[in-house]
Amino acid sequence: MKRIIIAVILVALAGIAGIVARSSSRADFKELVSHNVGDVREEIRQTYELAPGAQVELTGLNGSVRVETSDSKTAEVYIERTAASQEALDRRRVTIDAGSDYLRIRGEKNNKAGFFSKIFGREAGERVTLKLPRQVALFAKGINGSVVVGVMDGSVEMNGINGRIEVGRATGTATFKGINGSVVVALGRLSQEGVRLDGINGNIDLQLPADANADLEARGINGRVISDLPNVTVDKMKGSYSARIGAGGSSIAAKGINGNIRLSRSAG
Repeated sequence: MKRIIIAVILVALAGIAGIVARSSSRADFKELVSHNVGDVREEIRQTYELAPGAQVELTGLNGSVRVETSDSKTAEVYIERTAASQEALDRRRVTIDAGSDYLRIRGEKNNKAGFFSKIFGREAGERVTLKLPRQVALFAKGINGSVVVGVMDGSVEMNGINGRIEVGRATGTATFKGINGSVVVALGRLSQEGVRLDGINGNIDLQLPADANADLEARGINGRVISDLPNVTVDKMKGSYSARIGAGGSSIAAKGINGNIRLSRSAG
């Protein structure tokens, strides 16, 4: 009886495979047999003028992001897109929307693909390099790659990043959630809202200015809180950590951390 059932299942699967094979395009097959990642390449270059305090948003990108900053008012966007085939490149698209007070770069699937390409095909990727004015706020979400940012005179928020994060300097609030990688961030100034660290799978190096006044509370941490700052004592109680920095004040809240948190002095 078991042999009969297995035979029926195999026949059904063979029939389905035959239908799918007949309906799949030649482009699907070419992509599956291709072994050279990056056979097809596309470049995007754009320039925009941004006002001080503009919001820069990066979402849904499949690759690394590097942000360089300067005293200029001009934003330069360079995106290198690569894929194993033109069909694979066309399955993703990158859109750019900009105004004087915002710049939005979004990657998303086009959903025009054959059956085999959806299941087995390599997804196109993009490497993003930005040259931005220093006086901007940065928001990044759903990035499959590392994010490296220079010196900024604005706040930073990152959510759902699959890679290492490095921020040369941010001013104001700093929020990091759902990060699969280590985080190194220097703060030029703390706002009253302070710093939020939530769901981070990696070590955290939080670099604070010399005049920082803050209170740290860390809960649900699989690691330690270590301070290289003078006159800061870290207290541990029932799996949580607390510390007062300077006179206390701005909140540094951490939870769900799989790694160590190190408090150190920022360079500038």
